[in-house]
Amino acid sequence: MTGTVYKSTGSWYTVKTDNGKLYECRIKGKFRIQGIKSTNPIAVGDRVEFDVETANDQATGVITRIEERRNYIIRKSVNLSKQTHIIAANIDIGFLLVTLTNPPTSTAFIDRFLVTAEAYKIKAVLLFNKIDTYTEEELLEIKYLAALYRKIGYECIGISAKTAKNADKVKDLMRGKVSMFSGHSGVGKSTLVNTIAPGLSLKTAEISEQHQQGQHTTTFAEMYDLDFDARIIDTPGIKGFGIVDMDAAEIGDYFPEFFAIKGSCKFNNCIHANEPKCAIKEALDTETIAWSRYKSYLQLLEGDDEQHYRKNTYDED
Repeated sequence: MTGTVYKSTGSWYTVKTDNGKLYECRIKGKFRIQGIKSTNPIAVGDRVEFDVETANDQATGVITRIEERRNYIIRKSVNLSKQTHIIAANIDIGFLLVTLTNPPTSTAFIDRFLVTAEAYKIKAVLLFNKIDTYTEEELLEIKYLAALYRKIGYECIGISAKTAKNADKVKDLMRGKVSMFSGHSGVGKSTLVNTIAPGLSLKTAEISEQHQQGQHTTTFAEMYDLDFDARIIDTPGIKGFGIVDMDAAEIGDYFPEFFAIKGSCKFNNCIHANEPKCAIKEALDTETIAWSRYKSYLQLLEGDDEQHYRKNTYDED
């Protein structure tokens, strides 16, 4: 039988078949995915094949195969620095909630999310939340940011999770797709999700910095079916996205506006830092590329992204 993994508790997996039946499944023996050193071989969103076993009138499944993933997102394992934890697989769209104040979302944080989405081949959409609370001057700043990212090619929507303004536009993007929502604590992720799907009532559990790094921290994602032909993966207590082991030479390729003109750089191995006749740096002078984007790029290039974003980046409300 085949189905989609909706929940993982580490040793058991809830798998939903295409006809809607749920099976509690386990893995027989060791399951290794080629090329991925992961603490969990199977993740929410995976398509799997399994055999059904019946014992004491209880039907359970044994997973025998994982179908090839379209994409997956990972984070570093808490205890094993060289291993990763797969958060979820086969995601169609990732929404980032952005707020200008309470809390502020920096362009560096936005860019890190977008770079990661590009690397994982996930469509990214920016949702500028709390637009019902901003002054005229703040709204102008929001419009400037939205124009900056629209120019690059990203979809941007001004919303209010509280008043449901433009929630219908978000729902339209979610139809027929598997979605994830990310953002700083307090940006309104759960408020928005519960506005879109009131019956879901997502629970949010704040996890402190100290606890996040604790020895026995384990958190599991879960997928939910919504009543308008959409699915959402909730990832309580962990950061929605995390860059892991990205080569310096490839970071620029995940900035679409860099990638579009990098062929004009004098050197084909240009990393757009100190090289002469760099097309990306020349584009800064003509404002074809935004300085905020280039600054974010340099931060990622320096490899200190984990320190830049560690504080207040949990995927919670």
